This record gives sequence, structure tokens and C-alpha cells, in this order.
Amino acid sequence: MVFGILFGRLLRGRRVRGLQPAITVLIWLLLFLLGLQVGHNRRIIEGLATLGIEALVLSAFSLAGSLLLAWLLWKLIMCKRASEL
Repeated sequence: MVFGILFGRLLRGRRVRGLQPAITVLIWLLLFLLGLQVGHNRRIIEGLATLGIEALVLSAFSLAGSLLLAWLLWKLIMCKRASEL
């Protein structure tokens, strides 16, 4: 990673052809290899239902918290705007 950062700094301002498609292919390859590794792990496959329920609960609470905080921020902004008028 450090090598990539240094290499990127050296090539800053230059156009490197084919970089975006190469990055896309590498990301897909990494995702495939991750799926392959997860598929070979018996404990993960056996606990897939439990993991799915946990993911659903975490997603629901994350969404609810985001909506609540966005609503509170909206109220705060609108109260400030009303007091300025």
C-alpha cells in the first residue's frame, strides 16, 4: 500500500492509461477470492442464517438512527432559520 501511495505521488499530474479498468478488474478478482474463502469456511456457511438476521437488525437500527438524526438536524436548521426571519 505504501508503494502504491509513493508511486501515485510520483505519477501525479500524468495520465495513466488503462488504470481505471485495471482497478475494476482487480476489485472484482478480490471480491471473487473473498467469496471463495468464505465459501470454504464451514462455520460461516452454517451460521449464514444467524449472520443474515444480525445484518438485518444492524441495518434497521442504522437506518433508524440516521433518519432520526437527519430529522433532528432538519428541525434544528429550520428553527434557526425561523428565528433569523
